[in-house]
Amino acid sequence: MKRRFRKNKKIRVIPGFHLTLGITVTMLSLIVLIPLASVMVYSLKLSPSEFFGLLTKSNVLYAFATSIGCSFLAACINVVFGVILAWTLTRYDFPGKRILDGFIELPFALPTAVAGITLSKMYSDTGIIGKPLAALGIKVAYTHVGLVIALVFVGIPFVVRSVQPVLEKLDGQYEEAAYILGATPSKTFFKVILSEMKPAILTGFGLAFARGVGEYGSVIYISGNSAKEHTQVISYVIMQKLNYIDYASATAIALVMLIISFLILFAVNIIQMKQAQRMNQL
Repeated sequence: MKRRFRKNKKIRVIPGFHLTLGITVTMLSLIVLIPLASVMVYSLKLSPSEFFGLLTKSNVLYAFATSIGCSFLAACINVVFGVILAWTLTRYDFPGKRILDGFIELPFALPTAVAGITLSKMYSDTGIIGKPLAALGIKVAYTHVGLVIALVFVGIPFVVRSVQPVLEKLDGQYEEAAYILGATPSKTFFKVILSEMKPAILTGFGLAFARGVGEYGSVIYISGNSAKEHTQVISYVIMQKLNYIDYASATAIALVMLIISFLILFAVNIIQMKQAQRMNQL
């Protein structure tokens, strides 16, 4: 009986449950929970009238609209081109494939301030790309268009890296069965392949959207930060409050951003759970 018990007992390489749980909770508290709690504590220094009065100021409302609107548009663009990139890297072999695959993660490694300076220089009226566009009457830098381009740059790796593993593990028998039953390639993609990719696409969309709402370094230069043109992002408004040593107002706005990001990720997780349940029932 003892030998049989020893055989059935799971061998754990790391220490037991209580020690690992304690380490996990400690690290989570120090890195995530305590900083987030401090945001709430500082924001509660404002009275409810001061809190809502701050959030309803015109510059704050325009900043929220700019950040959320441009982030949503950039995330939609990232979904389209991210799926195309993931499909190309997964289904085709071509020279330089590994190099291109590595470049996808460049926005993760590159400092966002460097990306912002580079993009603002390229898309300015005297830049390599911005100059011919300006000749056509298209202004990119210091406009909402420039903001969207910067957010596409920082967000597209989230979509590619979310969809790519799903395509790699997708069983080719599904496609073969669809072709045997007479489905066209487009119908096979939208009815068979796309349904399998939906949770991954929603995950990438949510991550890119949440990243864009709080982005600062890559958009601070190319946006122009003009209150008149409504190109100020909400992260820039927070930095303004911090420069004025108005920590209560800065944390109040940060609290709203935190709630928005949480709701985005919560909605994505709910959709993923429903999609997973639907797929398990098939």
